Amino acid sequence: MITDNCCLCPRRCPSRANGLCGERDFTHARVAKTMLHRWEEPCVSGARGTGAVFFAGCNLRCVFCQNHRISQPRPVGAACQPPAYEQADAPRLAEQFWRLHAEGAESISLISPTHVLPVAREAMRLAKGQGFPLRFVWNSNAYENPEALRTLEGLVGLYLPDLKYFDDAMALAYSAAPAYFAHACAAIKEMSRQGEVLIRHMVLPGGRKDSMRVLDWIAENVPGAKISLLAQYTPMYRAAEHPPLHRRLTAFEYESAAEYALSLGLQGYFQQREAATDAYTPNFHA
Repeated sequence: MITDNCCLCPRRCPSRANGLCGERDFTHARVAKTMLHRWEEPCVSGARGTGAVFFAGCNLRCVFCQNHRISQPRPVGAACQPPAYEQADAPRLAEQFWRLHAEGAESISLISPTHVLPVAREAMRLAKGQGFPLRFVWNSNAYENPEALRTLEGLVGLYLPDLKYFDDAMALAYSAAPAYFAHACAAIKEMSRQGEVLIRHMVLPGGRKDSMRVLDWIAENVPGAKISLLAQYTPMYRAAEHPPLHRRLTAFEYESAAEYALSLGLQGYFQQREAATDAYTPNFHA
């Protein structure tokens, strides 16, 4: 039984009501947007798109977050107010899954769901009990506790975690995430134990060597997992305050990381540098 002390991610906030992620209880989730999303990996989007459920709030503080309008807190009275959210319980969330299915979704992607795991888990159970035919994709930042992920066994059809950094100094500076690599690796191992995993890694400006160390770990520890090596980095949010994140990725940085991944025998998806645009970020005010 989950008490007021939160054990969903490595932060282990002592009070759910005052946690960094912004959630206030374990029975509701703030849903920022639901939509058919055609820009995920082909195995997720298919021909018609995945049914994307974007949750507001996050347990990371990434300075380059492309979804910062919904993931990060804003000062009171800020000129650009955050979009309106729907406060959804598990039955309401299950209804959203069915609606996306009716619209033609080929899967359901739960995006940034770590901090709302209890609600998402119950919604998946309800939907499956109703005969829901689509697989659920757990699209997370991997800064999660394995014991929380174990409660999802049998519900998630594909785990789609980010493995953002090897260097903990980078993780702390860019995402305010202490000991990110060790925690993310433990989470990904638990995901791999349960079933299919597709590990995303976005190559960052100035981070080519860090990317290679991330790829080394994947090849050595989860050799059966596919990777999605992202070239889509676009300076957003507070990136300008943290050089070299203020610039775009160079061809050399991405191509050298991609060649290294192939040399390790890793398979999966390799993104074109033309993807480095904000066109892939949903309009959360629409």
